[in-house]
Amino acid sequence: MSDDATAAARDHLLTAHESPIDAVLDAADAVAADWSRLDDGRRATTDRDALRESFRVELDDRDVLRSLPRVLADAVEAAGDRLPARPVPAPPYVVLTSTGPVLRGTVDGGRYVIRIDCFDVVRDPAGIDAPVAYVRGASSAAGALSVSFEPAR
Repeated sequence: MSDDATAAARDHLLTAHESPIDAVLDAADAVAADWSRLDDGRRATTDRDALRESFRVELDDRDVLRSLPRVLADAVEAAGDRLPARPVPAPPYVVLTSTGPVLRGTVDGGRYVIRIDCFDVVRDPAGIDAPVAYVRGASSAAGALSVSFEPAR
């Protein structure tokens, strides 16, 4: 898979699917709204499980999770491939991680991975007595979105 194909998929998503990506980022904003602040002013939490559960609820309430399989299928098509099965808003196609949604689509030759990174992991954060904290990350679709292709082994 060429870098041109993944770039085409990313460009297509930023053009045709900016709305659902922005909805994911809005849900992340809502999740982080009441978090305490690090010494540098960024909102943070150390509770990974609560982050993921709150994020899932926000995405469900906004009906965003249901739209992500279409985002995945369109990205794969924009890259010049086609998924062998219709994706659903659940693993293995849509997974919510502590940093944001990950969309995965397997095709002949490998797997597309689309990330919408909403939260960053901060190790040894100043102002919180914990080894790891999660802070609100990218605020734009372009900053949050990445598309890659992992060749089959």
